[in-house]
Amino acid sequence: MFNFGKKTTKSTAKVSDNRYLIVGLGNPGSQYANTRHNVGYMVIDCLMDKLHCSLNLKKFNGIYTKVNYNDKELYLLEPLTYMNLSGQAVRDLAGYFKIPTANIIIIYDDMDLDLGRLRMRMKGSAGSHNGMKSIITCLSSEDFPRIRVGIGRRGQIDAKDYVLGKFSQEDRQALNPALEKAADAALEILDSGVEKAMNKYNESRK
Repeated sequence: MFNFGKKTTKSTAKVSDNRYLIVGLGNPGSQYANTRHNVGYMVIDCLMDKLHCSLNLKKFNGIYTKVNYNDKELYLLEPLTYMNLSGQAVRDLAGYFKIPTANIIIIYDDMDLDLGRLRMRMKGSAGSHNGMKSIITCLSSEDFPRIRVGIGRRGQIDAKDYVLGKFSQEDRQALNPALEKAADAALEILDSGVEKAMNKYNESRK
């Protein structure tokens, strides 16, 4: 378990439309590595490769970094609260750095999408995803973009057991291109806006 102090220094930052936060959802700890519920973490790994950075700061109930991207102030975050409390980290970091809710991009797994399929939305409900439920509750808003990465669903396996199960080698190879696309899609939002990114990266059902 991770222990975080409750006291946080008050921010002196002002709200800026030039600040963005990209959040990858998952569960911390080696036992959850390569599990279906950690797709968001995997996309953050791809973003770190593309941006030549690493998550080197531990605060706000998560691990994060700050980079400059095309004259924008960009934060990458992996919450360390476990999935069901993901919103705490998003709220704390975004609140401290005064990041507008509309500039928060959440990346997470979706059982209702075929393995490796991407869907982007400008806003909306959490569906059945507990991490998203926590974020919407903590931000008191559904008005932020999100990128869903399909993990598929097979047979009658319990949903909790399925999302906490590990990808097979074959499935991971099929997933890897989608992880790269999800990372590119997140950066496309910063470059061109959500609508253009959706038109470019949303994939029709096969």
